[in-house]
Amino acid sequence: MESMRARYGVPLGITAVGAAGIAYAAGFEVRSFRLRRVMVPVLPRGMRPLRVLQVSDIHMVSGQRKKQRWLQSLAGLRPDFVINTGDNLSDPEGVPETLDALGPLMEFPGAYVFGSNDYYGPKLRNPARYLMEKANGRHGLNGNPPAVGAIHNPWEELRDAFDTAGWVGLSNTRGRIKLEGLEIALTGLDDPHIKRDRYSEVAGGPESGADLSLAVVHAPYLRVLDAFTADRYPLILAGHTHGGQLCIPFYGALVTNCDIDTRRVKGLSTHQAGGHTSYLHVSAGCGTNRYTPVRFACPPEATLLTLTPGD
Repeated sequence: MESMRARYGVPLGITAVGAAGIAYAAGFEVRSFRLRRVMVPVLPRGMRPLRVLQVSDIHMVSGQRKKQRWLQSLAGLRPDFVINTGDNLSDPEGVPETLDALGPLMEFPGAYVFGSNDYYGPKLRNPARYLMEKANGRHGLNGNPPAVGAIHNPWEELRDAFDTAGWVGLSNTRGRIKLEGLEIALTGLDDPHIKRDRYSEVAGGPESGADLSLAVVHAPYLRVLDAFTADRYPLILAGHTHGGQLCIPFYGALVTNCDIDTRRVKGLSTHQAGGHTSYLHVSAGCGTNRYTPVRFACPPEATLLTLTPGD
């Protein structure tokens, strides 16, 4: 009996710890919604601060009531405007609940881009594939074969509802949000993760006559960050990475699901290209793929960015 304890005691202990970690990741943290608050000094001198609420990677699945209520509650922040950086869906039946969750936020001025999961339903994947893709530098459709047999999500219903609410669609186009006495110019791209980005259609940098210009994209691929930064956009907003989703405490993310480095997988950082520097904010998002409903050391989030005058 003693020899059996010595032989199996450690493996059983490791199993117990692993099971507890999975229970925590799937039962608690994935529903432990947080608000990140960030200050970004990008406004011209003398301009009043602006409060921008960024929501991303909702990945709504029918029945996620707590997530719906939490998103609705964000309207209490009273932002100046809202930026939705895509991947709203993880269920073809999830459009009504997504719109119900975002309904109070759609009362504010806003803009949006779509991500791959707005267009296509998710597939069951081995999580180890993300590590293999990182190792060989292939992510999404960037270097991988075209998707076959993908489920098409009813993204047109989302687009029509957002447009009706007055949110500005930014898929490879420009738009403006008008506030009291201010105009915010926005330049957006469709999702680079599935090669829908067309920077040549929006190239040229910030617009003249606007009080502030921002760049918006779902997936923060380096080719996109380089282009926006070289064109001198002061701030780029993105999502997609889930903050790494399954992270190691005191170490951080293992993967980003694109070619950005893990150091900038979430939160505020900077990007340099063409002799210029832009701020970059990557949201860790508030959802997960329906087939991997777990988060560890990476709580779901939205971000309230307070834009202030720069030096």
